[in-house]
Amino acid sequence: MAVKLINKNEMEIGRIVQFHRKQAGLSRIDLADIAGVGKTVIYDVENGKQTVRLNTLLKIMISLNISIFLDSPLMDRYEARENA
Repeated sequence: MAVKLINKNEMEIGRIVQFHRKQAGLSRIDLADIAGVGKTVIYDVENGKQTVRLNTLLKIMISLNISIFLDSPLMDRYEARENA
């Protein structure tokens, strides 16, 4: 039997989403309506479930005005060489 471990990053994203939702005074149902997703999706995100699609997560984060920063040292080095 396979056991899925919850990744630390997934839990952190869930904590951030839940924090922003609560600070905005929104229920899970409110946020689901604003983001155009089901209320169980909000629950899944906040609890670090691995079944949420990236585009769905982005809808939720955009609804809460949360930005995502991607860091790619490999890409940075490649671009630095290309521009040198």
